[in-house]
Amino acid sequence: MKHVLVILCLFVLVISSATAQNAATKLEGQIVCCEECWNRADRKTIPYGTQADLVKSAECIRNGDPTLIAVTSPAGATTFYQLEEGKYKKPGKNWLELVGSRVAITGSTRSRKDKHFIRVDELKVLATPQQIAPPPNVIGVEAELVLKDLFGVEQKLSALRGRVVVLNFWATWCGPCVKEMPDLAAIQNQYAALGVQVVGASADSLAEQKEVRKFITNLKINFPVWLEASTADMARFGLGPALPGTAIIGRDGKIVAVFPGVITVAELKKRLDTLIAQSQREAKDQIALAKGKKQDVASVPS
Repeated sequence: MKHVLVILCLFVLVISSATAQNAATKLEGQIVCCEECWNRADRKTIPYGTQADLVKSAECIRNGDPTLIAVTSPAGATTFYQLEEGKYKKPGKNWLELVGSRVAITGSTRSRKDKHFIRVDELKVLATPQQIAPPPNVIGVEAELVLKDLFGVEQKLSALRGRVVVLNFWATWCGPCVKEMPDLAAIQNQYAALGVQVVGASADSLAEQKEVRKFITNLKINFPVWLEASTADMARFGLGPALPGTAIIGRDGKIVAVFPGVITVAELKKRLDTLIAQSQREAKDQIALAKGKKQDVASVPS
């Protein structure tokens, strides 16, 4: 009987331990690509989530590093929990879109040896990487982009100098990107005659041309699509690794505006209308100046 009671007690302890471990837990912390990148700096003074961190995170995740949430206690100790998909589904192929964000996660936790895991059932973004570690100001900077089109031909952003370019970073597997495409196609139709060119810089590879072509056909994309855009490319335009992201480049090849995430049609039209009106005023001024010079020349006595 004594042995039976001991076994029952142990069974209750095991069940109680498993129940406690699987109970819903709420964690607040920052999504990071790996412990190594987090530990590169003193996070009490240097925030994680700079452009360099975000570019590096894409490489880490591509190499198979698990995505973590870093939870720092009031005393300053940091515990890492590996993210596991639960009721809350990953925003894309992986958690890259959320890297650098401060989040609140609700789910069940478990531990194995010295590693901790959380099954993500609920996730709320408390602060974006741009809010935590603002990217450098790229407005007014001349940025180049060199990618290959669907035929493998090299294309350069600088070749579009003289036009206003709406440069959209996207991918076929990015849900929010799909929602943006009809609006971008409408912008191309409406503003092409006014000197505006939409360009889609896709993160898809050249090996995925068939999928990209099918995507273009299904969504009736009417602007050029370039392939193999990287997070390093996005960083030069003041954008983090999360897709989508859009930059507007003026006729002089300099960055005018940057929009991380989904851009609204109203905001895009507002920016384009302002740029077009400015270009028209400058053109009128140049014509008036040219006429003035011609009159001055004509009035010189022979």
